Amino acid sequence: MEMEMKDELGLTVDRLAAAASLLEQAVERLAQRQSAFAEDAEASIGRIVATVEAHREVELEEKLAAAELKIAELQARGVRELPAAGRKTLPSAMTSLLAKQGVTVDSLEAGSLDAALLSLSVEQRIAVKSQLIRAGLLG
Repeated sequence: MEMEMKDELGLTVDRLAAAASLLEQAVERLAQRQSAFAEDAEASIGRIVATVEAHREVELEEKLAAAELKIAELQARGVRELPAAGRKTLPSAMTSLLAKQGVTVDSLEAGSLDAALLSLSVEQRIAVKSQLIRAGLLG
């Protein structure tokens, strides 16, 4: 009986060893599949990103070309359409803003204007100069 139990125990150990070996092989195959899947997914994502970036780049180039064309048209039109004696008035809010900075429309000089506008933000300076250019007071 003891011998029979040893044989049975030996068979069980052999079966368990075989099962463990099969499990190790299955885990190895799963790891290989997962690695292959990850590589495929990464390659696919890379292609998708490259496609999107290329499309966006083309789109931005088209927009830039359209903007450059529009700027050229506006510049050409602006040169042709400048009035001989343009309107020289500013909105009252702009005149008030300039007065607060110590600049009067009658005494407008580029150097004094820049000095007076230093305390304003960049956006405000651009707005003031744009209004002055539109009014024909600044060249």
